[in-house]
Amino acid sequence: MDDALRDRLGAGKYLLLTSYRKNGTPVATPVWVVRDGDALGVWTAADSWKVKRIRARGDVLVGPCDLRGNPTGDQVPATAEICDTATTARYRQLIARKYGLMGRLTLLGSRLRRGVDGTVGIRITL
Repeated sequence: MDDALRDRLGAGKYLLLTSYRKNGTPVATPVWVVRDGDALGVWTAADSWKVKRIRARGDVLVGPCDLRGNPTGDQVPATAEICDTATTARYRQLIARKYGLMGRLTLLGSRLRRGVDGTVGIRITL
């Protein structure tokens, strides 16, 4: 069951990642997603609020969504962790491959704006 769910979520274009504030309020964010072996990978700005929330509390909800973050399926509990530099670089490559020209342009723009260390990968395990 988990493999089928990971395959479905990893094959989708967007993933709704719901992290929690310190007071327990859920905050949902649509992100690009790639499959990373037995996990899912997400790439985001290192100083984003979702990174700060995940550092404080690693339990999240994930599910399929559209570009605007409207859920297109059920959300399931998962665990998120901030990745090291090598894993983040691998996620950049996977995103460039999966999202094509749009992915490469987004990665380039981010590198020009923030530098290589301005983004991090988030590893999500179901």
